[in-house]
Amino acid sequence: MTCYKPGERSRLFYAVREYNGRKDQPKGFGWRDFRDLIVRARIQLGGPIVLVRDNVRLHLTRPLREFIDANAEWLTVVQLPTHAPDLNPTEGVWSLVKRDIGNLAAASLSQVTRAVKHRLKKLQYQSDVIDDCLAGTGLAPGHVTLQAWA
Repeated sequence: MTCYKPGERSRLFYAVREYNGRKDQPKGFGWRDFRDLIVRARIQLGGPIVLVRDNVRLHLTRPLREFIDANAEWLTVVQLPTHAPDLNPTEGVWSLVKRDIGNLAAASLSQVTRAVKHRLKKLQYQSDVIDDCLAGTGLAPGHVTLQAWA
């Protein structure tokens, strides 16, 4: 999740999940994980959030919609058009991560996971790069509220 507010440094929040094939282990990032990421962003950044999201199935689930409705006093959601990854700065972040690990010769999934986490951690401290991901969309953050792109 990339977060922008005029006059403040841009932020990157992330969570990485590794699936090891265990019976009761979730295979991917679920709606609760996304909800927790939004809550974590709000706690760390404070104030209301305008969440700009794409049409990934996870973002459209009923439990997540119910969470958004229940927290409407601090969470506003704007839906990106279908098939518009060029409008999502988070896609720019993933592009940078993939470019950096593209030639990784990993012996295990854990090594790939560590490489992804390491690159995301480095990006967290490069607000100018996160700003460039937003600039690449041709869009700009609003004037008052924090905008988070997922």
